[in-house]
Amino acid sequence: MMIERGTGVVVNFSSGWGRSVSADVAPYCATKWAMEGLTKALAEELPEGLAAVALNPGIIDTEMLRKTWGEGAGGFPTAKEWGALAVPFLERLSLKDNGQSLTVA
Repeated sequence: MMIERGTGVVVNFSSGWGRSVSADVAPYCATKWAMEGLTKALAEELPEGLAAVALNPGIIDTEMLRKTWGEGAGGFPTAKEWGALAVPFLERLSLKDNGQSLTVA
């Protein structure tokens, strides 16, 4: 649909660990590094008018985080709270962001 319209932004979810590393999460880091590289390559291959970005959502209180951090996860926004921050951020993405590694702030 984006190709037909000639405009749009592909958002691939990455992680802070797609840009750094940490002990005991090597497989997770590897998959997120792969998303970063895939997104940068895709950004160069997309037709004119389209963009791709790698997005680090930040730390979100999810079931996965609670399995890792226990109650410590409670100090971070829930997925619903994150969505309230992320939607306006995502709506502002444009061609100028093509190939960038971004973080929801």
